[in-house]
Amino acid sequence: MRTWLIGLRIFIALSLLTGLAYPFLMTGVGEAIFKRQVNGSLLERDGQVVGSELLAQKFTKKTYFWSRSSASDYSGTSASASNQAVANETLLKAVAERKAQGLSHDMLYASGSGLDPHISPEAALDQVDRISVERKLSASQRDVVLKLIKDYTEGRQWGFLGEPRVNVLKLNAALDGALDKSL
Repeated sequence: MRTWLIGLRIFIALSLLTGLAYPFLMTGVGEAIFKRQVNGSLLERDGQVVGSELLAQKFTKKTYFWSRSSASDYSGTSASASNQAVANETLLKAVAERKAQGLSHDMLYASGSGLDPHISPEAALDQVDRISVERKLSASQRDVVLKLIKDYTEGRQWGFLGEPRVNVLKLNAALDGALDKSL
């Protein structure tokens, strides 16, 4: 009987420690040190939230940079890959449609989560011509767009992990702001 009570006390103590104390402590530390990230890394423009830097959004206007496609239609509640085989007819048709739109290699397939907010710098550069034509940009404005891609390219994490990338939401917000000023 005594062993059972010791086990019950340890169970209750560890449940309180790991189920309440630790999560509340980590939430408090996160709020104190990483307030912006804990609250979703939201990007605001003119006092309105336009999105999160952490989640991809569906940009369909030809005047904006496009994110990679999403198997879950950019829904955070059902984020996942399509799990379609390379020979799957649905996947082949979707890739062919994306190729017909002039999208580059890494824009042909969805990211693993379907919510990756980044594209490669090359994918961003491949979209400059479309954006320039649709926005009727002058040569100097086109140069502004190219500079924005360079400025918003993030390097490898810690200098060696992953590949250079561009956050599409941040780039599109900067694109609107920069072109508004140059008009």
